[in-house]
Amino acid sequence: MLNFEVSPLQHSFFSVQHSTFNNMKIIVPMAGRGSRLRPHTLTVPKPLIPIAGKPIVHRLVEDIANVINQEIEEIAFIIHEDFGVQVEKDLIAIAEKLGSKGTIYYQNQALGTAHAIMCAKESMSGPIVVAYADTLFRADFTLDTSADSVIWVKQVEDPSAFGVVQLNESNQIVDFVEKPKDFVSDLAIIGIYYFKSGEALRDELQYLLDNNVVKGGEYQLTDGLENMKVKGLKFVPGKVDEWMDCGNKNVTVETNSRMLNFLHNDGEHLVDYDVKLENSTIIPPCYIGPDVILVNATVGPNVSLGKGCHVIDSTIKNSLVQNNSHIKNASLDNAMIGSHVNYNGQFTSVSIGDYSVLE
Repeated sequence: MLNFEVSPLQHSFFSVQHSTFNNMKIIVPMAGRGSRLRPHTLTVPKPLIPIAGKPIVHRLVEDIANVINQEIEEIAFIIHEDFGVQVEKDLIAIAEKLGSKGTIYYQNQALGTAHAIMCAKESMSGPIVVAYADTLFRADFTLDTSADSVIWVKQVEDPSAFGVVQLNESNQIVDFVEKPKDFVSDLAIIGIYYFKSGEALRDELQYLLDNNVVKGGEYQLTDGLENMKVKGLKFVPGKVDEWMDCGNKNVTVETNSRMLNFLHNDGEHLVDYDVKLENSTIIPPCYIGPDVILVNATVGPNVSLGKGCHVIDSTIKNSLVQNNSHIKNASLDNAMIGSHVNYNGQFTSVSIGDYSVLE
């Protein structure tokens, strides 16, 4: 039997709450550092990497809130203890912007998806959404709160690379298949789940932990889902229109471009009014943060420049630049540059972490 203990609650902050709301909660496991996105994740956890000017996890919970269309009582973030106090404060601020209580839990050992969720077991009551913070989506469906569970899925061309769900004629999920070698379904699980009863999920995952039910040395959420299905719980799909990954540098830059186009088409204003332009052109869609200076520069399309960036004698397109970086004499395409970087050069498709200097 696993000697399982939930890491102690580090912070619990309340923002101003509305007088009435449903008991909806969001659980966000995000303790992984994101090794495939290094060097950027050496200094910033992957869910806090900005996409179109806003951290990945911030956009994720906003999009979930839109689909749920209910007040969110609490957002519980499951992080590694070494992420630091500033990360915890940033996450609490994200919850507060949605009018929610923010809670921090720790997962210091990578023991699987079920273990990660159970680190927040004190928050698993009432209806909950579990969302892994390495993906973004666009969806136009209403959450079916009559179902015991809704699993967000996206139709994909190559289902063999994903976990998929199989449906019956009533549009209910009857099977979960991990990376099928033979075709059974093209509806890939994107890592976002709704459960009418957080207690029911908690009990199933606790059973896995207590009885040491592991696969590949880890406790898997899908084993808990399978047990719930066998007991007669109703699972239905929530189909998303767009699914955007942030797993590595190339797909993160692509996701930034796609998000910029979505926001531009939605009519969202993305360029700060105080941007300083000198003989420069911005080709939309672009996100340009505050205190940005452009001199003899062409920026866009599909570029995000964080606050305080200076771009001089350069052309940038299809790229993501974080905060307070200075770029000179550059021609960048498909580039990802961190914060506080000084870059002077003629390379194009680069990936430069925070505080780097290339002159």
